Amino acid sequence: MVKIAEKTWWRVPVINRRDWQWEDANHATKDDEWWQNAVIYQISPWSFLDTDGDGKGDLNGIVERLDYLASLGVDALWLTPIYESPMQDLGYDITDMRKIGEPFGTMADFQRLLEVAHAMKLKVIVDQVWNHTSDQHPWFQESRSSRDNAKADWYVWADPKPDGSPPNNWLSSFTGGCAWKWNEQRQQYYLFSFLESQPDLNWHSDEVLAAILERARFWLDLGVDGLRVDAVNYFLHDEQLRDNPPRPDDAHLPDGVPKDNPLNSQILKYSFNRPETLERIKPIRQLVDQYPGVVTLGEVTLCEDSIALASQYTAGTERLHLAYQSGLLVEKPMTAALMRDILQKVVDGFADGGTCWIVGNHDYGRLRCRWTEKDIHGNPYPEAFYHLMAALLLSLPGAFCLWQGDELGLPVAEIPGDIAPEQIRDPFGKTLYPDVVGRDGSRTPMPWTSASPGGGFTTAKEPWLPIPEAHLARSVAAQHRDARSLLNTWRRLLHWRKNQPALAAGHLEGLEAKGTVLAFRRYYGEQHLLCVFNLGDEPAHYDLAGYEHCEAVSQLEFDVSLDGNQVLLPPYGVFFACVEATSRRSA
Repeated sequence: MVKIAEKTWWRVPVINRRDWQWEDANHATKDDEWWQNAVIYQISPWSFLDTDGDGKGDLNGIVERLDYLASLGVDALWLTPIYESPMQDLGYDITDMRKIGEPFGTMADFQRLLEVAHAMKLKVIVDQVWNHTSDQHPWFQESRSSRDNAKADWYVWADPKPDGSPPNNWLSSFTGGCAWKWNEQRQQYYLFSFLESQPDLNWHSDEVLAAILERARFWLDLGVDGLRVDAVNYFLHDEQLRDNPPRPDDAHLPDGVPKDNPLNSQILKYSFNRPETLERIKPIRQLVDQYPGVVTLGEVTLCEDSIALASQYTAGTERLHLAYQSGLLVEKPMTAALMRDILQKVVDGFADGGTCWIVGNHDYGRLRCRWTEKDIHGNPYPEAFYHLMAALLLSLPGAFCLWQGDELGLPVAEIPGDIAPEQIRDPFGKTLYPDVVGRDGSRTPMPWTSASPGGGFTTAKEPWLPIPEAHLARSVAAQHRDARSLLNTWRRLLHWRKNQPALAAGHLEGLEAKGTVLAFRRYYGEQHLLCVFNLGDEPAHYDLAGYEHCEAVSQLEFDVSLDGNQVLLPPYGVFFACVEATSRRSA
């Protein structure tokens, strides 16, 4: 029997009862932690809200908009680097890991942000960039000065080959060029995995590890709720400095690397992705475990197989708590079969939990640019597709990182067009333009209002990056007033999700893809939630005959209809229903 829920979802009381018997039976050792299925909102402070009129966002801007984040329904904030830095790479080139950068504000501003966020039940995760520093960092300045100073081995230095060329064939992950830079003072090369202004720290050094842990403890003592660990699979390099082997013509391309990047010509085996890194990161977990409820979130995206490697970084209880992977960053049209295969691989790989999904962020563009931006017929995805994807992404097991502005459906700013070549700020884009336009297109300021040119982001004459007209039309103010806007779809789903034990802590079963329809069940204790998605541009149906009792969730603003035991799904339709454990179909 199928029926529509008598109570709308917001009138259903939340039963916040732990089901220990279910958890024991399912070996659910991590389901009691807030982070396991958290929705984490990633903020680039420079692009969030400017409160001092300099055209760049700041910490006080985040404080001013915490009410917006609470209304959105996310669980935590992840702040990209806010530290002292020459800001050549959005703050990922740090000169002091324990000092707030002047453009962002002061330590008092950060502590106020932390206190107000906690008062609103929002967790705060700070970015930790431990693979490299700025070349202006005092550590590097000392290390480069001679071969026998106290920090001589704190970075990766190597002698040239007899002909004076670099020690091996390793390439920069950003530019695809040589990853070695000559230093006249030492008459040696230093390694940089990303930009030459970002020399790699030598994680084989115990002194480096001790210094990193000291800086991690500084932020933990301040009361942060998590550490996002940048480029964790880059920490260790092959000490023998062996060449990366060439990639065979018939081998698949690595995950997270653009097709035209020369990095694809190599198997990424020796320069990073070293298996011994898994042992080296254990002291990080040992330190963080001294602060109950704090999470480590690792970035594992650039590698041969992101899902497989990320799962290794979270396996057991001695490594990281979470790692985000690039499984969904595929340049293929989204289909039910594609989503089923990706989801099955993640469920199989992350047997202990610990996965985190991303579809957009400061490096990889926006949700709106994913999956070729066109369906299998070559047609641009309609607005309904992005409402469906919000529902699908928030139904997946594991944590999810939502990049600022993706809840508004912002497209990537065009270069040239929205951003002129002379306005490019990303060093990646500056170096390789016009072959590569860089990452500024997904880093433009948040449009709070539709007023040009500042969009409510700044009172300055110009923001640090231009705000496209298309973004102003999708501003927070414009969408807030429309109950069926994409912003309000995200809000509805996020707040509804908090009330569903099956989504907040449950496992997945019954994964299937038939035609354009993807379906699965999430379950925890007595709640079994059926999730059905039509990923096609034609109507479809789903048979409920296998469910004796099925109560459809109402008022999520997805238009479906019931015809006996058939759910009739419009193009890009979504259906949720609670089914009884005794009547659900076999997995």
